[in-house]
Amino acid sequence: MTKLPSIPVQQPEARPFFLPPRLRESSAYQAPRMATLPSHGLRNLTTARPWLLNRRPSSTFASLSSSSMAEDSAEAPQPSASKPSQTLELLCESLAFKGKGLCKVADTGFVVMCDRALPGERFIGRVTRKKENYAEVTKLKTISPHWDFVDAPCEYASYCGGCKTQNLSYEAQLSAKEQQVLELVTHVGKFSSKELESLNIMKPIVPCDIQFHYRNKMEFSFGSQEWLPRESLSEKQDSNESYALGLHAPGFFDKVLNVNKCLLQSEPANVVLAAIQDCWRDTQLGLSAYNVHSHAGFLKHLMLRTGRDVKTGLPELMVNFVTSSYKPELLRPLVEKISSAPEVVSIMNNVNTSIGSTSVGEEEYTLYGKSTITEILRGLTFQISANSFFQTNTRQAEVLYKLIEDCAGLRGDGSEVVLDLFCGTGTIGLTLAQRARHVYGYEVVAQAIADACLNAKLNGIHNATFVQGDLNKIDESFGNNFPKPDIVISDPNRPGMHMKLIKFLLKLKAPRIVYVSCNPATCARDLDYLCHGVIEKNIRGGYRLKSLQPVDMFPHTPHIECICLLELC
Repeated sequence: MTKLPSIPVQQPEARPFFLPPRLRESSAYQAPRMATLPSHGLRNLTTARPWLLNRRPSSTFASLSSSSMAEDSAEAPQPSASKPSQTLELLCESLAFKGKGLCKVADTGFVVMCDRALPGERFIGRVTRKKENYAEVTKLKTISPHWDFVDAPCEYASYCGGCKTQNLSYEAQLSAKEQQVLELVTHVGKFSSKELESLNIMKPIVPCDIQFHYRNKMEFSFGSQEWLPRESLSEKQDSNESYALGLHAPGFFDKVLNVNKCLLQSEPANVVLAAIQDCWRDTQLGLSAYNVHSHAGFLKHLMLRTGRDVKTGLPELMVNFVTSSYKPELLRPLVEKISSAPEVVSIMNNVNTSIGSTSVGEEEYTLYGKSTITEILRGLTFQISANSFFQTNTRQAEVLYKLIEDCAGLRGDGSEVVLDLFCGTGTIGLTLAQRARHVYGYEVVAQAIADACLNAKLNGIHNATFVQGDLNKIDESFGNNFPKPDIVISDPNRPGMHMKLIKFLLKLKAPRIVYVSCNPATCARDLDYLCHGVIEKNIRGGYRLKSLQPVDMFPHTPHIECICLLELC
């Protein structure tokens, strides 16, 4: 066992509140309004513990002295991350993409990534995977907490992979996300940070004013193996008690963390979840959880979607059971129990006979009520089916779509053509159609196109055309079926845009492109291609980045939305 020499730890300088001045002073930033939380609520320890204000990031990460290491860990950390199973003492510097903590090994500067490590947290980690340029570690023990620690209100926050930053103050979450976008657009996108600041291209992140109960859709899994924390593994379980309904434990495709309440979904959805949890394991019902190894079992997933009644504005809930076969008699007791809730207006059954984990069935049946629920967005009504794509945070989607509309800069005289790429169910294009001459939308998913056409008809919009097509496989004929657009809206999924599409856009030369991204890394890459070109492929860029607006759509998660405006050079 290697014993490290004692290294004096430099006293940190005084550190201001962890929120950049440009965000704190911006008119776009407002102090977030907290949703109703459990009684213990959020407690910001920068107030309760003033000494936390004196912590700040450091460019070097010194190890503790050998004497303090003896107190904090039975295993002495090694001075490098050259082998798996080594233990290291680390200080988290910042959050990287996907919310992992970025650390560096003292003296060598070797990069180490750790899940659930937060800025300013000093901890002991064990190396689990070594790659060429970095290593991954698992946190064994926290020595001192991070700078902006708050009590996570969710009882599953330490185990569930959905809300990794729940115990980081919301202001600090915003700061970390904004900084991440800035670093990606400078390092990957190759834009000058000085130019981004001096020309006011990089905008302050737009906060989400509700940090809990904001999701209108949650998908839970039934599992034949319940994942338990290490301290609970010794508890004996009967076969049915090992069944679980909840979320997959991080790193396990076959084990499910049992969840009785999720603070991200609506309260009516939590009532239904609790009602199902209360009875589905009853052996007299004959229900079984699907086993991903043996492929036996009936219940696969439970999807809960929340919408609004157009006339009353009251919530309406869709419950979707995904099963391995069609046996409605087995679901009848559950249907009878949950249909008594006034918010439940639709109970669906998607039958997925494949061995995959998808929640989309080959067949769909209505077990109770209607087959769709409704939602209102930017004054339009949308019908949402069990498998429809719809913005998961309706309230923040209002903010997002208003920003997209502002970026598009439509004159409003009905003279401009909009090309809506990756249009999904047409929500963005339809909100712009009222001010455009015509909207042309393209999307690969057939059901999404059907929903877009239905939503256009429902809202009396006749100047929108939606076409099914794979934008990753376009050829020279793409663009022959619509006039040259004045504005292109591109909202790709996480992999970003294919090079074929980028080349098409550079050839098309639309005056404005509004790029909406859910992945700032691929967004930065595509912005580089569109603005600077690709020298090795002899592709010249043709656009100038005018603004980049990060938007926080999903508090407590690592996800970031960005709206980018590009203008033709």
